[in-house]
Amino acid sequence: MNTSLMIANRQTFFGPGSLRELLPLLQGNPLPTLLFCGQSFLQGEAWQALESGLAPLLTGTEIVRHEASPQEIDAWVERWRGKVHRVVAIGGGSVLDAAKAFATMSQHPLATLRYLEKVGDTPVTGETLPLIAVPTTAGTGSEVTQNAVVTDKKDIRVKASLRHANFVPDVAILDPELLKGTPDSILACCAIDAFTHLFEAYLSSKGNLFTRQTALSGLRAFVHAWPNLNRTDQAGDDAREQMLLASWLGGASLSMAGLGVIHGIAGELGAIRDFHHGEVCGRLLLPFLTLLADEENAQQQTLMSALVEELFPGFTVPPARLLTAWLKDNAITPFWEAPPSLSEEEVSWVLARANSKNALVNYSEAQQRFMIEEAYRVA
Repeated sequence: MNTSLMIANRQTFFGPGSLRELLPLLQGNPLPTLLFCGQSFLQGEAWQALESGLAPLLTGTEIVRHEASPQEIDAWVERWRGKVHRVVAIGGGSVLDAAKAFATMSQHPLATLRYLEKVGDTPVTGETLPLIAVPTTAGTGSEVTQNAVVTDKKDIRVKASLRHANFVPDVAILDPELLKGTPDSILACCAIDAFTHLFEAYLSSKGNLFTRQTALSGLRAFVHAWPNLNRTDQAGDDAREQMLLASWLGGASLSMAGLGVIHGIAGELGAIRDFHHGEVCGRLLLPFLTLLADEENAQQQTLMSALVEELFPGFTVPPARLLTAWLKDNAITPFWEAPPSLSEEEVSWVLARANSKNALVNYSEAQQRFMIEEAYRVA
């Protein structure tokens, strides 16, 4: 593949304390602004420090409690259409995706489902409101991707995207201080989501030297950060900053090269169960690495050897097995333990819809079933 498109923010602020850039950005260009955030943000120190300056600049606030449904997005649009001209999103991936979806649908006349991938019948136009994205977790990379994920678990059971290059947030503010105090389980599950984005993009059939070097840069940052995410000293501060970088690079990588079979399964599972997406990816990653260890695809073997030599020079263990051991040995919490249960009906539903996406290998239904059954208790 000879060409690639780099998707990136028009402006990115990075580093400890960079949240302080938000108020000057808003004050320098006064517009009616809607804030999307999580309830936990409004109860935290960052909001306390910002509130007196930020609140007068806002037309309103919407609280995002989970992955947004089409109906919730439509309700926000009905409430705010024509009343706001800019959006600020401060939160995890669900918050950022909800804000991106609202910014887009507020500029489109039809209901969200009409535009949604997999089920819609109308293409998006690319019209959207300007958006400032401030992630408070390091995993999804939504602050730099061109898609807004929308989930309907009740009616049509679908997890899909609104997607256009114009939907990349205009501004990203990446402040690792916002990750302080995050529970270990959230830190680890978000981080393993970032790893999966980077890893699947690195192994993508759409990849080339440019996309793989981008992913490799993110994987280096991940390896530096993974063991120390919850430390309260300088090593912890450095780790959270590195993981925020890994997450951003993961979003850029997946935008260029796409994802693989892990997300091909995880996206369908996310349409029917309220599992944390990062945890789903992490649980599926480990059995995928088992498959990878025995996979004979020559290009994949070459890429894996090059990857592990870059990350762990002088390795002697087979690459996929080394990665599995290192991820488990250095995790701040054993996210793969105590697996939830799935019914056989749910497994069959997922397998009927899952696919290998952009993986170099077309994984069979039997191989995908192996991944699910290794990751979950199937009753």
